[in-house]
Amino acid sequence: MKRLKNLIILFLVLSLTPSCSDYLDVVPDNTLTLEDLFKSKEEAWNALAKVYSYMPRIEQTHSSIWTAGDEYIGRLDYNDNTGDLRGIRLMRGLQSVTNPLLGDWSNTNGGTRLYAGIRQANVFLSNIDQVPDMSDQERSEWRAQVKFLKAYYNFLLVKKYGPIIISDELIAPDASKDQLFLERTKVEDCFDYIIALMNEAIPDLREKAIATLLGQVDQAAAKAIKARVMLFRASPFFNGNMEYFGDFVGPDGEPYFPLDYNKEKWKEAIDAIEEALLACETNGIELYEYSAQPYIFDREDYMANTENVQRIYDLRMAITDPWNKELVWGFSNIDIYGGSELAHSTNMRLPEGYGGGITNEPGFSWQWMAATYRMAERYYTENGVPIEEDLNFDQDKKWELTTTPGANDPEYTELRGIMQPGAETINLYMNREPRFYANLAITGGYWRSHGVRINTMMYAGSHGGFNSSQHTTDYYETGIGIKKFVHMESKSGHWARTVKYPYPIIRLADLYLMKAEALNEYYDTPTQEVYDAINVVRERAGVPDVESVWADASIVKTVNKHKTKEGMRDIILQERSIEFAFEGSRFWDMIRTKRAVMEFSSPVWGWEYTGTTGADFFNLEVKQTRRFTITDCLWPIDLNEMNTNSNLVQNPGW
Repeated sequence: MKRLKNLIILFLVLSLTPSCSDYLDVVPDNTLTLEDLFKSKEEAWNALAKVYSYMPRIEQTHSSIWTAGDEYIGRLDYNDNTGDLRGIRLMRGLQSVTNPLLGDWSNTNGGTRLYAGIRQANVFLSNIDQVPDMSDQERSEWRAQVKFLKAYYNFLLVKKYGPIIISDELIAPDASKDQLFLERTKVEDCFDYIIALMNEAIPDLREKAIATLLGQVDQAAAKAIKARVMLFRASPFFNGNMEYFGDFVGPDGEPYFPLDYNKEKWKEAIDAIEEALLACETNGIELYEYSAQPYIFDREDYMANTENVQRIYDLRMAITDPWNKELVWGFSNIDIYGGSELAHSTNMRLPEGYGGGITNEPGFSWQWMAATYRMAERYYTENGVPIEEDLNFDQDKKWELTTTPGANDPEYTELRGIMQPGAETINLYMNREPRFYANLAITGGYWRSHGVRINTMMYAGSHGGFNSSQHTTDYYETGIGIKKFVHMESKSGHWARTVKYPYPIIRLADLYLMKAEALNEYYDTPTQEVYDAINVVRERAGVPDVESVWADASIVKTVNKHKTKEGMRDIILQERSIEFAFEGSRFWDMIRTKRAVMEFSSPVWGWEYTGTTGADFFNLEVKQTRRFTITDCLWPIDLNEMNTNSNLVQNPGW
């Protein structure tokens, strides 16, 4: 019943989009005018849905920006197909000025028509006042939503392009050349415009979206996104970036980026984050905890190992439990019938011998979007520190084969529901933090999907592994799967067998880690308030507090790393890369902190997926080369745009 309700909500919020997906783009003639399109509340509702329809498709495997970075690797036979895995192609140095990947300026190669969305917002704002059958409150609230979306679309453009063209008013059909072909606006002015527009919108938004309108922006969501805008504005890429953009100037000879660092921008970010956290607290938004009964296949292990299995449920369901309390704003324009989401490309096919689904049915279970080997090392040890920092983790033996304790062995109790008893695996997969086991499909672990619990081995011919007799192209290239986006009840073969949910645009954990980062950057040395903010997230994840573990000389190599601004910066960024793994956060975190070039230019490694035994399987090999340069940090403006508008200055390097 709950799942049906969620599906209905998804339809109610944005299912009107198809009915108005084209007609508002038609140039009005003597028969159809803009006034006709706003002659009733129903027509205005369609126009509102139209503005929402331009939200980027973060859930789509081949056009999601989430796949950019160093977390994913897909099918290698798609390497030369420009229409597939565009985020990964971006990381391979395949960006092009003639057909930019995920180009949102001109809607190229999987991009979103954000300027069309902004134009649609201008149409709405210019005509909403003439709708006769609306109350002033309704009109004000709808106007506020569109103002916010307009600001948000501009922010998404700034993230990719830096200085953009600000289109604040509806341009008339008879506009002059000077009105049509505008210059790019300086980055700081872009941020000022975005923030001002959000500030205008927020007071008139609903405090909290009602159940039938989930997915529409409310005050909590708007304040959270505004806080993110302020965080980007204060970050090194946009705040005093002389290194990258000292000679990037406009037609007036003035630099497009602010070249002088302004520390006070972090204070403004802190204030915005605090305001967003207060709005979340007031409206019952809190970190997710799974409150239902565990599934039947976990009942016995749950009774014997309650705390650890509960933790796995908390972490695993924080994304896939629809409209849960942690979600501040989610992307709800999901294709109910489609099967091309990250949830589907990452989902493991049901192996033979299990009930609850359709064995080896490819629809909605592609089994080929994998995690890079780097992700297997990125998660913490059970002590809540990186593996290279943990004195109790033997780096020299991390790839050695080992066997988990047997079912009747006392040492197995804390592994029940986490790892299989008496299973072959490697030391790297042992004694890791709960998020490691909740998010990654590994040899010797479990995959909860199709309504069953699968014993994953990942070897060729084993559960989760390569099987050439059934699928020669569909397999996890690295031998490491991604469980994060797959609901435990999602099956295959038909859309009605899957559980759909809104993909998170922002969730509460992000605000806590944003707060920790902003405080750390603003003050000369980390304060207890910094530790408290990050510890809220770590506590839910089941790892020790920062100040306790990093001060323990028996655990960490770099004792008291957390007491310096630079050390705490590294700790916070790694915490973000783990908590928001695969959610599109790390790519932008590395961009805005000017670490992308260093982090994203190394090859992708993985296990030898054709191996049928541990000795054959656990051998690292290069799967794909990657190349990411300073030039790639800003998207190129499509060459057609450059040829059309002589006032445009191309981004550096393109």
